[in-house]
Amino acid sequence: MVASAFLPELWTEILIPVCAVVGIAFSLFQWFIVSRVKVSGDQGASSSSGGAKNGYGDYLIEEEEGVNDQSVVAKCAEIQTAISEGATSFLFTEYQYVGVFMVFFAAIIFVFLGSVEGFSTESKPCTYDSTKTCKPALATAAFSTIAFILGAVTSVLSGFLGMKIATYANARTTLEARKSVGKAFIVAFRSGAVMGFLLAASGLLVLYITINVFKIYYGDDWEGLFEAITGYGLGGSSMALFGRVGGGIYTKAADVGADLVGKIERNIPEDDPRNPAVIADNVGDNVGDIAGMGSDLFGSYAEASCAALVVASISSFGINHDFTAMCYPLLISSMGILVCLITTLFATDFFEIKAVKEIEPALKNQLIISTAIMTVGIAVVSWVGLPSSFTIFNFGTQKVVQNWQLFLCVCVGLWAGLIIGFVTEYYTSNAYSPVQDVADSCRTGAATNVIFGLALGYKSVIIPIFAIAISIFVSFSFAAMYGVAVAALGMLSTIATGLAIDAYGPISDNAGGIAEMAGMSHRIRERTDALDAAGNTTAAIGKGFAIGSAALVSLALFGAFVSRAGVHTVDVLTPKVIIGLLVGAMLPYWFSAMTMKSVGSAALKMVEEVRRQFNTIPGLMEGTAKPDYATCVKISTDASIKEMIPPGCLVMLTPLIVGFFFGVETLSGVLAGSLVSGVQIAISASNTGGAWDNAKKYIEAGVSEHAKSLGPKGSEPHKAAVIGDTIGDPLKDTSGPSLNILIKLMAVESLVFAPFFATHGGILFKYL
Repeated sequence: MVASAFLPELWTEILIPVCAVVGIAFSLFQWFIVSRVKVSGDQGASSSSGGAKNGYGDYLIEEEEGVNDQSVVAKCAEIQTAISEGATSFLFTEYQYVGVFMVFFAAIIFVFLGSVEGFSTESKPCTYDSTKTCKPALATAAFSTIAFILGAVTSVLSGFLGMKIATYANARTTLEARKSVGKAFIVAFRSGAVMGFLLAASGLLVLYITINVFKIYYGDDWEGLFEAITGYGLGGSSMALFGRVGGGIYTKAADVGADLVGKIERNIPEDDPRNPAVIADNVGDNVGDIAGMGSDLFGSYAEASCAALVVASISSFGINHDFTAMCYPLLISSMGILVCLITTLFATDFFEIKAVKEIEPALKNQLIISTAIMTVGIAVVSWVGLPSSFTIFNFGTQKVVQNWQLFLCVCVGLWAGLIIGFVTEYYTSNAYSPVQDVADSCRTGAATNVIFGLALGYKSVIIPIFAIAISIFVSFSFAAMYGVAVAALGMLSTIATGLAIDAYGPISDNAGGIAEMAGMSHRIRERTDALDAAGNTTAAIGKGFAIGSAALVSLALFGAFVSRAGVHTVDVLTPKVIIGLLVGAMLPYWFSAMTMKSVGSAALKMVEEVRRQFNTIPGLMEGTAKPDYATCVKISTDASIKEMIPPGCLVMLTPLIVGFFFGVETLSGVLAGSLVSGVQIAISASNTGGAWDNAKKYIEAGVSEHAKSLGPKGSEPHKAAVIGDTIGDPLKDTSGPSLNILIKLMAVESLVFAPFFATHGGILFKYL
């Protein structure tokens, strides 16, 4: 008999939900503080008490310059309302379509999994231990369907609430920028923290409650219980796919249209209120970067947890019904919430930002501090939550593992995430030579800029891939596929801080847009630009985390699928597997082609509309007439809803078609191929786009002598940089980030349908 964990089961049952509730309470507290910055004409409310650090009633730049303060506040409120209404309207339209898909796919899950035993309601011998009886396949079908719907709803809510918080905070950040850059930073960061903690805590809480409710029916059948729970990860990621693709097409259609006509043809600044696409562009930041990213990282977290739980259920944890050890993945996430809570206080309360140059270090320190404290946290969880020695299922055999080895598995993932984050920053921040070289190449036009940018993206893949490869080797050597799954959870354990940093970027971007549209002074715009530039780099770091964790999650799910489908070895030399590998490696290219083309065709319509308005509305360029913002918002909405369906169908139908017609071996090849090529394309696309964006900002800011020699705005090098940025937009915000969902989603879908494929799959090879 293997020893049980040091932490009693009762304590585990109390600790996990308490940590989740603490996370939710902390996010609500942060929201309350942000809400004290008033966006209304009533300045008395804004000047309430609150200490110098949060700066209520501080001296305003407007007072110094003699600008009418009330009209500026009213204008900010008006713009904020327009952005919020546009984002809400788009998401409601998107969720109507996604809701229909959710019901349809839930029915497919129930029918396919129920048919495994011919819809029998009798108990069956367990898959991994035929001496025991497990619940019928029909029960797994029903509970997998329920878990799928719960995951989908949680994912949708995560994205929607994130968007609501961001649109609530953008104007407040602008108004605080009148006091100081530090005050504006704190509002933007607190708002990001609201989203980060709300998502991390609610994802954990819903998963924990689902496990406990399902346990009432399943009893001692933990194999069936955790097989059904995998539906939760599938639901989370399938919604994230549509959110990422739909939101990405929306935001980039508006952005490309606004930039091409506004900056290059009409020579007006970014976010100029005369530009008809400016509201659609700001709405896009929220539906793509906030709602999409929220759903994406929630999906990663749900899938990593599900992969770990499935493998653990057929290891000694599940066989001996050791609930505390079984919940090790959830205990890591619980510890992560507490660690991120302490880390957040370093940015908001312990230290104060006083100058622009302190913004980026403050955000980077969040990553370093959370990683360092989390390492200690993982050691504590591994000591109290695991037996000193236990066995882990390893493709048909049980591998003996020590608790310190599992601690190292989680740490390898955690630190690999930090390395990927900093490598991404090196290649996308304009503080370092790679982006400065790209900016310098703009001297000779857009063509050399594009060549340098592509080369940078390809080169930026090298170190992250080595980091992922080393973490896979170490974690698999120690604890087989369970080690890989907890390494992915290690990378995602500081998700609350990662999301706070990531959401900070679009909030700052919107704040800058509102400052420009409200006609605020140049000094305020400089402050919001500084916040935005730091946010651009941190957004790239967030994408690096998402892609790195997706690679580990996908491999862990792949391992669970191979085990569940009864495949003992995936032999690359067999034709069934090699054709799968080739097709799988092609899928990310096909998917990218679809999403890029969608952005291109939507941007084409946007450019035509913006040109039409400039040419036909008298007084628009002079600023005496208002553009028709609503038409541009409608173009982006219609295009993204229509165009998100084909890429979504490609990802969702591929595993079903391959598994049913060609069988589990070919499907194994497809999953391996898509993982290997998808990760490379995703990293290079995200970093290329990020580098082009920051090369443009480097020239615009004109801080160094080198940057001044390339500028100012409107110069030939600047126009070349804008073209590079425009090409990079769909790469970094549509295709790149969506690819990590492709590789995860195909793997988790294959795992959910594994019993069906193992029983009925490969019909073509059966009859050939």
